[in-house]
Amino acid sequence: MALKKTSEIVSISFSLNESAANTFTQEQIDLQLSPLDQEVFVVVAVDMDPSAPDCIAGARTQSLATLTKSSQTAYKNLGSSNTIATAKRELVVEAGGTAAGAFQQSALDTPVAEAKYIDVIATNNFFVAIQGVNNLVTMSMNGRLWGYRARADAGLYAALVSSEQLSA
Repeated sequence: MALKKTSEIVSISFSLNESAANTFTQEQIDLQLSPLDQEVFVVVAVDMDPSAPDCIAGARTQSLATLTKSSQTAYKNLGSSNTIATAKRELVVEAGGTAAGAFQQSALDTPVAEAKYIDVIATNNFFVAIQGVNNLVTMSMNGRLWGYRARADAGLYAALVSSEQLSA
């Protein structure tokens, strides 16, 4: 891949609250990349921490967080090519409310040991989203993305931008 690193690793923190309980809520975060210089952002790690879902007897509640390269209208998992990372917390409570099971899953918090990066963002922003499922109160999430700026050659830059836009 023809990328030339132009910065050291930087971290970008973000925080987001659901607009209403169980409502997909998204926020755009600007990377201030220079398209004239064919600048991209190389993602090396992501950490997302969604809030714990409500404990409701007889219910399965969830708190779902995602980070994507393009705007979405609903929660996207890693099956979407524009999804960089996901995090999910789930709570299953039996009907009597005396027993519960808690589950937590996150994808791509840190890169695989052999990987130099986990994704490349070619457009000028990325998107974070939160959505609760079967909760009584709004969910929230905090997170951080680490990466560096790089310059791509013309062919690679065009391919990356086209890929992001066509698979949005």
